[in-house]
Amino acid sequence: MTTAWGDFELSRFPEDPRDRLRAWDASDAYLLRHLAREGVALSGTVVVVGDRWGALVTALAEHRPVQITDSFLTQEATRANLARAGVEPGAVSLLTTQDPPPDRVDVLLVRVPKSLALLEDQLLRLAPAVHEGTVVVGTGMVKEIHTSTLELFERILGPTRTSLAEQKARLVLCAPDPSLERPANPWPYSYVLPDGVGAVSGRTVVNHAGVFCADRLDIGTRFLLQHLPAGRGAGRVVDLGCGNGVVGTAVALADPRTEVLFVDESFQAVASAEATYKANGVPGHAEFRVGDGLAGVAAGSVDVVLNNPPFHSHQATTDATAWRMFAGARRALRPGGELWVIGNRHLGYHVKLRRLFGNSRLVASDPKFVVLKAVRKD
Repeated sequence: MTTAWGDFELSRFPEDPRDRLRAWDASDAYLLRHLAREGVALSGTVVVVGDRWGALVTALAEHRPVQITDSFLTQEATRANLARAGVEPGAVSLLTTQDPPPDRVDVLLVRVPKSLALLEDQLLRLAPAVHEGTVVVGTGMVKEIHTSTLELFERILGPTRTSLAEQKARLVLCAPDPSLERPANPWPYSYVLPDGVGAVSGRTVVNHAGVFCADRLDIGTRFLLQHLPAGRGAGRVVDLGCGNGVVGTAVALADPRTEVLFVDESFQAVASAEATYKANGVPGHAEFRVGDGLAGVAAGSVDVVLNNPPFHSHQATTDATAWRMFAGARRALRPGGELWVIGNRHLGYHVKLRRLFGNSRLVASDPKFVVLKAVRKD
């Protein structure tokens, strides 16, 4: 990536030489061009929100920015990209969306996220630190910036306009108004589950902003909840890609002897899972881990893995995440251990499972979804 601050070799995480997706896009480049072209003074506290793979903070590292992200994978990519660029350790502060934000923000750069709720939550959390002189610039591809995006900036921070498009990217330019009367932050959001979903029927779910389907039970999870493995007795179960933790909580409620490990790469998701679990007073033991799938989980230490894998990475449709999740599950499972997967019919997960496990059985199906089971044989 060529910028006014130098040329940078960037990669996503985990690094895969077969991956042709770049670790930056036209919206990152547009924002950096704008900062250089307009001579924006990058002094004081520079905060970068939603930097997808660390491209922005790597380019601006000499200004000692603060990165705020919901993604463990983003943090790992950022560390690798900073090291590759020869940036001294500690020059960039890496915060998560669950950490307290800085008390004062002099430059706020926002890579517009896919989730409007996450944008709302982050702007509301940062607004008290923004002052009249704060430079606020958002960036995203044209298809990512909508009227609702601009309305959020305007309602929470102040008067907002957009730039002309360049290479299908656009900027959001906001003039902060500290006197603005801001709404209360509605996140985290809780609701009660409907009947007919097994052990969690009528139970409370807690969702932090940005978690998939935060205001209702999505139909895929509902279908999986109706077909969870039963009668296995106590064991170690992983809710892999746990989201708000409703699946793992259902398992724990059905058999309090079960030890459940909740894993997600989203800090917001794991915080939601822990809040959901605690809100329901579940007896027994649970662990909550933010990480890269089952990396770090001992091989052969798990009895069951439950998984609803994502098939998008930001705006790109890809099966790479599902493949890595399945491979990680096979390594972590004990011989005889089971991977249970819920997915859309058209994704063909049974083919991948047969390649990895040598077997795949259809547990349940409807016109849209399938629940599949694969057993580790050795």
